[in-house]
Amino acid sequence: MDGQKQLAVFIDFENLALGFRNQNERFHIDRVLARLVEKGHIVVKRAYADWKRFQSFTTELHESAIELIEIPRRQMTGKNSADIRLVVDAMDLCFAKAHIDTFAIVSGDSDFSPLVSKLKENGKHVIGLGMQASTSELLRDNCDEFIYYEDLTKEEDVPDLPELQALPERKRKCFALLLESLAALRRESRDVLWPSLIKETIRRKRPSFNEGYYGYKTFSRLLEDAASHSLVELGRDEARRSYYVTRFGAELVEGGPRPAAKASAGTPAPEAPEPAEAAAHSAKAPARRSNASRKAVIEEAPAVSASAEAPAKPSEGSTAAAPRRRRRPRRRSKSTTSNK
Repeated sequence: MDGQKQLAVFIDFENLALGFRNQNERFHIDRVLARLVEKGHIVVKRAYADWKRFQSFTTELHESAIELIEIPRRQMTGKNSADIRLVVDAMDLCFAKAHIDTFAIVSGDSDFSPLVSKLKENGKHVIGLGMQASTSELLRDNCDEFIYYEDLTKEEDVPDLPELQALPERKRKCFALLLESLAALRRESRDVLWPSLIKETIRRKRPSFNEGYYGYKTFSRLLEDAASHSLVELGRDEARRSYYVTRFGAELVEGGPRPAAKASAGTPAPEAPEPAEAAAHSAKAPARRSNASRKAVIEEAPAVSASAEAPAKPSEGSTAAAPRRRRRPRRRSKSTTSNK
């Protein structure tokens, strides 16, 4: 799907419950999914727990289209087999669904460390996400990436800009979503932000997004309007005939350096100074003169060859070539007379 990562998300909800048990703030699954969707397209979402103990969370999980796997607790041990079921399902997708290249394990349990190692052994990218209080260092260090849930609450994607607050409500929501998606791409170490990449990220976050709903014919018009309100700074790629975002939001206030588009991406090279241009023209001049001289030589060649062949032809008054032609008849005539 256009080079996007395909994600499978597995949530060990009981481990998360251990982390936010003593917290006053309620757990929000939408923050987790909003962060993971920045990585790619989520195709599988499953959560494992004894849901009789977590009835208050089931509605929010259902609204996020998460499949709830019921794992009842055992009467004797008081534990369930959620960990085993999660591992079996993850390995099944690893071998049966080759297009899934990224696995997100939402848990801090160290028991999942062998699962992470096996997934990485099969060429999968593994992202871990958990509560700071209930996350094992063994699991954290074994993952390719690890995200703390507490960091999601601290992220401020959309700054409180005066330019944004002065806009109408519909346009303010549109630009807020734009700035949020740009911040997500910056977190993924994207320097040059092309319109197609920005729109793809927006649609992963908000599948119903359509620039026409906000009054823009094209996405480029939306970017132009955002630039007119000093929310983003645009660069122009003449080769692609398209814009790209260089800075936005707080970057404009801080006045950071502008990232330049790479030449391999179709961006024209910077203009050379005047002395270099003069040297280039002078270097091209001899080549043009040599081409002209070659053409003159080619045109003069037939005339030279014609003049060289002219003396070889006998003229009307010439006698140099005539005796050579008359020698044989004279010898024949003498031999015939002697025989007689």
